[in-house]
Amino acid sequence: MAEKNQNQYHPPESNGYHRSDQESVPTMEDEEAKRKKRMKWTIGIIAFVIFQVVQALFFVLVIMKFKSPKFRVAEFDVQALTAGTQASPSFNLSFVAPIRVKNTNWGPFKYDASTVDFTYQGVQVGQAIIPKSKANFKSTKKINVNVTLSSANLPSDVNSTLGSDLSSGVINLSSQGELRGKVTVMFMFKKRKTSLMNCTMAINTSTNAVQSLSCQ
Repeated sequence: MAEKNQNQYHPPESNGYHRSDQESVPTMEDEEAKRKKRMKWTIGIIAFVIFQVVQALFFVLVIMKFKSPKFRVAEFDVQALTAGTQASPSFNLSFVAPIRVKNTNWGPFKYDASTVDFTYQGVQVGQAIIPKSKANFKSTKKINVNVTLSSANLPSDVNSTLGSDLSSGVINLSSQGELRGKVTVMFMFKKRKTSLMNCTMAINTSTNAVQSLSCQ
């Protein structure tokens, strides 16, 4: 009976180490793959943050940078001109004034009705009416206004200067105006802006044409 018990098979004692444990031990290749994956995520997050910062800076420095639209008189053709002499100075001038409102903002510029005064030596000789309207974003609003200028109301001291201009063949005129309105960006950000016109023009009485025109 004792011999039978001695011949029985006894399995080796377990040392706590199994094949499945061996397979679960991470290899160097696994660690490298994880490291690359973490690096990709890090680069992606950094790139996203940089993109958001650039986008925010663009929005603040470009989109939200409100500017006063440019208010100008463009080149025009003289329709009729009657000029006197140095001894009897006078003039009557008619033309279609091409008024331009150039809006460089990223939102429309809605402006109130206004006027443009045409002057000679600081004295008003005519006026153009600007109706209430708007200039769309990144565009130029074109307004054509019939204008008639006359020296009939010039004081005597200014008439003497006009006589000198007529003898030289050039009438020097100016135009001034103010356009008040509001720029709206993204339907929510609004800011009031005022555009000023200050233009000078020289009318050649010999050719009945605009010799020069400049605006500040």
